[in-house]
Amino acid sequence: MNRSVRKYFSIFLLPTFLAFILGFVIPFITGLYLSFCKFTTVRDAKFIGLSNYIKMFSDNTFLHSLWYTSLFTVFAVVTINVIAFSIALLLTRNIKGTNIFRTVFFMPNLIGGIVLGYIWQLIFNGILLYFDKTLTFSASYGFFGLLILLNWQQIGYMMIIYIAGISNIPPDVIEAAKIDGATNFQILKKVTIPMVMPSVTISVFLTLTNSFKLFDQNLALTAGEPSGKSEMLALNIYNTFYGRAGFEGVGQAKAVIFFIIVALVALLQLYFTRRKEVQA
Repeated sequence: MNRSVRKYFSIFLLPTFLAFILGFVIPFITGLYLSFCKFTTVRDAKFIGLSNYIKMFSDNTFLHSLWYTSLFTVFAVVTINVIAFSIALLLTRNIKGTNIFRTVFFMPNLIGGIVLGYIWQLIFNGILLYFDKTLTFSASYGFFGLLILLNWQQIGYMMIIYIAGISNIPPDVIEAAKIDGATNFQILKKVTIPMVMPSVTISVFLTLTNSFKLFDQNLALTAGEPSGKSEMLALNIYNTFYGRAGFEGVGQAKAVIFFIIVALVALLQLYFTRRKEVQA
């Protein structure tokens, strides 16, 4: 059996490898090259060195979007994971109707970002109408509006991951802790959380990357208004590339830096959270 697998391994691997090369490696290398060029299409690209990167770092809208996105990501990662973990704890305690609750909490994750953005835009503007304001009145309104929206969308998905982690904790470990006189808080702190760290690693990674890459919801909810103050980094890159003539190279340079930032932050998060994982 193993000999057969080794014999045909390359044949089964080839389509996936080709798709990876064509769908990721070649576009990534092309995009990296274009970030050093002035262009309107790929065929008329002219190498200009670091000019695009110099323009990018002198662009106040980019620096504001980077700060705004970083702050939003911190709030989103903390709130989503704390609430999702708390709900998962409740739904693993033999409460009646837990399957219904799990389904209801998970359903928002099935709705597309654009649709979700417009739905919440109507809700928020309907509430703010009583105060003679709209969601685009200030950047803080857009910030907390996006935070509520992303929490509502992502909590159910992360909850499922945490439920899987909590359910895999050996009952003997919990019983032993109770026999030793541990309180519920001590069991949570010393047993449950350390044992579900693999779930924490996955959930934090997903929420972190999803928050940094947020685009659809930002576009639909505020479109960066007022005056680009609620513009997330992905939307800033889009507006630079497609909304400013002659700035395609700058937009591509922003995309490269965006990729590097997300990759570095995600790898650091994986490194530090995996160090805290324990074997069941």
